[in-house]
Amino acid sequence: MNEPAASIPVRPAGMVVPPRLRPGDTVAVVTPCGPPDPVRLARGVRVLEELGLKVVTGAHVLDRDRYLAGSDAVRAADLQTAWCDPAVSAVVCARGGYGATRILGLLDWDALRAAGPKTLVGSSDVTALHRAFAVELGVASWFGPMPACATISDSAGPEPTGFAHFADALFGTPAPITGDRVIVSGRAVAPVTGGNLSLLAALCGTPYELRARGQIVLLEDVAEQPYRIDRMLTQLLQSGSLDGAAGFVLGSWEGCGDPYPTLEERLAPLGVPVIAGLPVGHGSPQLSVLLGALGAIDAQSCSLTGSTTEPVGAI
Repeated sequence: MNEPAASIPVRPAGMVVPPRLRPGDTVAVVTPCGPPDPVRLARGVRVLEELGLKVVTGAHVLDRDRYLAGSDAVRAADLQTAWCDPAVSAVVCARGGYGATRILGLLDWDALRAAGPKTLVGSSDVTALHRAFAVELGVASWFGPMPACATISDSAGPEPTGFAHFADALFGTPAPITGDRVIVSGRAVAPVTGGNLSLLAALCGTPYELRARGQIVLLEDVAEQPYRIDRMLTQLLQSGSLDGAAGFVLGSWEGCGDPYPTLEERLAPLGVPVIAGLPVGHGSPQLSVLLGALGAIDAQSCSLTGSTTEPVGAI
């Protein structure tokens, strides 16, 4: 059973931090993006059940339409049904891939808003949902590992470091996340936003585009060469999306060559703290970040500490 609404921390006009999960809670696994591998999905569901959660899956979770997990209509319907089900405490995206942006206009935001806050989990392409849920619902959400992806559903079992951090994120308070390089020194305390760089660039010009003023921006990506990273950062810079950012935390850049000269060239002139090499995004281990809640950059320890209890007043 969910906690009563009165116990949910909320600040007027601010973001809502959803209640922590408890053993026995029901989570719904849905596929708003690309189609999952059925074997991986089944393993991931078992892993979530081993955490003491009751797991239900969307009616169309194994549908496939080319590179999508079914038609836009059924992917949107599964997500909306899960979020609006009063028995469901969390909605977990099975995997990323591509497709979340296509369903944003098909969701009944009034119905989702009326259902109240709950936990949303996902990363990569799910960045589009994180942004939309922040703008439309004002709810903080977890950028973290997904059950049909390697860090949870490998045949040998979940990657232990990331999975322990994921469990702490769902049920308690995860440890700070430490990187391995400082690009610009300093400290910052602010709401955390951002996610996958490709998706943030793709959302420019939409109602869900990134507006970083007064916020710490998480950026990560996979299989993008430095010139493409440069192009996307330039788009964000020229669109004003990064104006007034309080700081940057840079996650994993798997298959991206050496992105750091480009990242430093484009971000250091903004004059705010920038730390890098955090195991967030793609790769292994994959740690979890609560987007929409307060975070603290400490360049001295090259770490990001997040709050799981404090709502914030910006999106």
